[in-house]
Amino acid sequence: MKAIRVHQTGGPEVLRWEDGSVGEPGTGEARVRHTAVGLNYVDVYYRTGLYKAPSLPFTPGSEAAGVVEAVGAGVTDIKAGMRVAYGSAPLGAYAHVRLAPADRLVPLPEGIDDKAAAAVMLKGMTAHYLLLRIGRIQKGDRILFHAAAGGVGLIACQWARALGAVVIGTVGSDEKAELARAHGCQHVSVYTRERFVDRVRDITGGQGVRVVYDSVGKDTLLGSLDCLQTLGMVALFGQSSGPVPSFDPALLARGSFFITRPSLFHYVAAREDLLSAARALFDVVLSGAVKVEVRQTYPLAEAARAHRDLEARRTTGSTVLLP
Repeated sequence: MKAIRVHQTGGPEVLRWEDGSVGEPGTGEARVRHTAVGLNYVDVYYRTGLYKAPSLPFTPGSEAAGVVEAVGAGVTDIKAGMRVAYGSAPLGAYAHVRLAPADRLVPLPEGIDDKAAAAVMLKGMTAHYLLLRIGRIQKGDRILFHAAAGGVGLIACQWARALGAVVIGTVGSDEKAELARAHGCQHVSVYTRERFVDRVRDITGGQGVRVVYDSVGKDTLLGSLDCLQTLGMVALFGQSSGPVPSFDPALLARGSFFITRPSLFHYVAAREDLLSAARALFDVVLSGAVKVEVRQTYPLAEAARAHRDLEARRTTGSTVLLP
């Protein structure tokens, strides 16, 4: 088999396509042959060293779909031949075949193909915990979602709209604005030509939004706080523009604001929580409330090109790497 390996952190050029081998699964493990691998911005964080991998060299990736080839001792609910997907496994998805903890694998229902599964597991379960566990979004809530035309954004905005929220999104171009409107956003701010804070205030009559979902970080966080209504919350779940600089927590006192820096892995650490999130995600996809569109595909061997396009904001929605 072959896999992408990172021997030192850095730019996309450190992603090397190498030969490898995979042994038999140990206790609690399954061997999975991938059919599709998800691309996520967190993969960039590990590649650059912003997030520290357990060791060097390593194989990136935390999201994929495939077929179970074998299982180890103690594995009962995952069986050989089963179609599975995952979005919260340890690093190692950028490979033809891998060993994975069986308790991180979710059986795939009929009606969701492998490419859609690889595109939706990590991003869709992220949308689930952001909307239903952190925001607890209900009908009539106003929310702001940055990077609304991105992978998480397109899923989350559709889901929030289905929950009855008033959804405002920010994007970087008119093309992305059209995409966001087609995927749940009633209002869109093109941040390259207007201040999103002013736009949010205009839309809400000066009241602000209850929750801002911010995966951009450095360039947006302080503006996100300015968009909140009293007792509002910012969920800072990424930092594509760079780490947020230090700021005085007294800024939160203006409206008794809340801020959280969550991670999917904590919200699905227990298997019952993982399965519950996956079931909720599959339900909204199968119902048609959330449409999963794989908008770009690349050969897995060309992961470096995919990373370059992702970082240059040349991609929209979900991207899948094909082994």
